[in-house]
Amino acid sequence: MSGEDNLLRLVEVEDGDENNYHLQDQVGFILRKAHQRHVSIFASHIGDLTPPQFAALAKLYDIGETSQNQLGTLIAMDAATVKGVIDRLKARGLVEVSKHEVDKRRLLVNLTPEGREAIERLIPLARAITEETLAPLTAKEAATFLRLLAKLA
Repeated sequence: MSGEDNLLRLVEVEDGDENNYHLQDQVGFILRKAHQRHVSIFASHIGDLTPPQFAALAKLYDIGETSQNQLGTLIAMDAATVKGVIDRLKARGLVEVSKHEVDKRRLLVNLTPEGREAIERLIPLARAITEETLAPLTAKEAATFLRLLAKLA
């Protein structure tokens, strides 16, 4: 069955077929498979960082110093996850953490010079990862796909 046929099954339940459930046709399953493919492509290009670690570095490069909580919000990570990501990046010397001058409970995160150098080296690879991930699609399909994913997110 073609991809288009599967899509039709997703949106049009045939008469008498509403009790059938095909895992391979479910949005979560398809998203997970696409995510696994993307993570595999990512690992083949950037094997020494995880996608969440890369996201943290890229966002810090984009906005500069910010609170750990704000960084988590900006890269769609909960507080516990972003803390682990930052701890691992700090251990590698890619970020530095300091306390806010006024609110000592707030932790500020910033790139170290090594972190800035790393992300500048990795950004072209990230572009290549995106291109490879979207390679099966035409440019128009890729634009539509990204727009629809953003709408779901």
